[in-house]
Amino acid sequence: MVHSTAAVLSKVGKQMLRVPTGVTVATRGFNAGVDAGAYRGKAHEATTTVTVAGPRGSLALGLAPFVRVAVANGKAAVTVADPTDRLQKAMWGTTRRLLANLVVGVSEGFTVPVRLVGVGYRASLVDEPGNKHILLKLGHSHDIKVPVPDTVEVAIPAPQRLILSSNDKLVVTQLAANIRKHRPPEPYNQKGVFVGDETIKKKEGKKR
Repeated sequence: MVHSTAAVLSKVGKQMLRVPTGVTVATRGFNAGVDAGAYRGKAHEATTTVTVAGPRGSLALGLAPFVRVAVANGKAAVTVADPTDRLQKAMWGTTRRLLANLVVGVSEGFTVPVRLVGVGYRASLVDEPGNKHILLKLGHSHDIKVPVPDTVEVAIPAPQRLILSSNDKLVVTQLAANIRKHRPPEPYNQKGVFVGDETIKKKEGKKR
């Protein structure tokens, strides 16, 4: 059975990425070689770094040895040495997504709202040199401290509402997950930590 080249292309990876005015994408280093087999087990050994800079700062991403990024006419293209190789095809789409996140991060940034739903639930920010953290009261016998990365800004407009902001999507969403894990939403009383527009369907308790 013969497969066309189009059939094996990564649907995400092959999409051109628009680079907004005021944002630059530059690569440094060189990914040598084209032998797909030689890259097995080395997908994360970056030999090239792509740096994206914009109004909000700059972010960098290491590229797998078989991935290349080229920029021309306000658009960035991600390619791989062998698009028929399963590993390379997977990394192709992943790299395209990560690069897109960097572009949005340095131009617009990412914001993740967090809601604390429950009687007595509240959050406060402790911003001391070298000790920035969120202090949570979530119905446990003790308060919970969640460290805040330097690259994340935290606003608490109300005791039960937090707004997390950062250029780095991975970092800010991980912080939200770290907060949520201490009191995940539960379906019976619908209490807990809700991230973004998260909702949970109410369950009825067992009737005796």
